[in-house]
Amino acid sequence: MPVLFLVPSTWDAWREWLREDLPALVAIVLVVIAVDFIFRRLVSRVLRRAIVRASRVRHEEPRLVERRADTLVATFNWLFAIFLMFIGTALVLDTLGLNVSALVASVGVAGLAIGLGAQTLIRDVINGTFILLEDQYGVGDVVTVAGISGAVVEINPRRTVLRDLNGHVHTIPNSAISVATNMTSGFSRINLDVTVPREIGTEDAIRMVNDACDALAAARPADILSAPSVLRIDQLTEGGVILKVLGDVRPATQWELTGELRRLIKQRFDQAGADLLQPLRPIVLREEAARDGGNGKKEEPSEDPAVTDNPFGG
Repeated sequence: MPVLFLVPSTWDAWREWLREDLPALVAIVLVVIAVDFIFRRLVSRVLRRAIVRASRVRHEEPRLVERRADTLVATFNWLFAIFLMFIGTALVLDTLGLNVSALVASVGVAGLAIGLGAQTLIRDVINGTFILLEDQYGVGDVVTVAGISGAVVEINPRRTVLRDLNGHVHTIPNSAISVATNMTSGFSRINLDVTVPREIGTEDAIRMVNDACDALAAARPADILSAPSVLRIDQLTEGGVILKVLGDVRPATQWELTGELRRLIKQRFDQAGADLLQPLRPIVLREEAARDGGNGKKEEPSEDPAVTDNPFGG
C-alpha cells in the first residue's frame, strides 16, 4: 500500500523537510493571503462604484446604497474565501506528500452521497447568488417573498431573513423564492382610492382631494418625489364616484404618507359635511353587463373601497 503522507521521523528528516517543504508551505500561505487581500480590495471598489452608479438612476438614498453594497461585498468575500480555502488546502496537502487525487478517489462515494443530500443547499446558494447579483432586494428593503411580507434584516447566499409588522422573524431558504416583490426599490408610490358621495360634486371633490395632496407635498417636501394628485375617476357607483390618487415618494414612506393624506382628505370632506365611510355600490355599465351574459345585475363590492388593509400600515 503506498504511503500517502510522509511524517519526518528523524532530526535529519526534519531538517530536510524544513529546507525543502517549509518554504513552499510559507509561500502558499502568503500567496493565499495576498490573493484574498487583493480580491477583497478590488471587489469592494468595483462593486461599490457599480452600485453607486445604479443608485443614481434609481434615486436611492445613500444609506440604503451603503447597506446594499456592504451586503454584496460581504457575500462575494465569503464565497471567494471558501474557494481559496479549498485551493490552499489542496496545495498544502500536496506539498506535505498527500496524494490528493487518491484521497478524492477514496472519498468519492461519500462525496457523492453528501452531494445528493446537499442539493437543496446548492439550490439555496445558486438562487441566493443570483438574487444578490441582480440586486433584487437588499437589507432594509420591504419585500414579499415565498408568500411572506416584511423588512429584510439579513440576506446571504443561503437564506433571506424578514421581520414582519408584528415583529415576527421569518427565515426563508433562497431556493423557496421564485418571485420577489420589492416595495421599496428606488421609489415608492402612494396609491389611494377616495370615495366621493353624490352630495359632493365631482369637480368639487377633485379640487378638495388635490388641495389635500398639495398640503401634504408642502408639509413633507423631502419625502415627495412627485406630488400626489387625482389621476382619474376610477369607478362609478350608485352613491357617487371613486377617485384614483397617485404620487411618487421616497422608499418605505408610502404607508405613512398615505395615512397622512387620508387624514387631510377626511378633514376637508368633513368640513363639506360629506361621509366618506358610507358604502358605495358599483354601477355595472352596459358593456360590463353584456360581458356577464346580459343579465344586467349589479355587483356588490367585496369590501369598502375607502379602506385599504395593507400589512405595512398603508
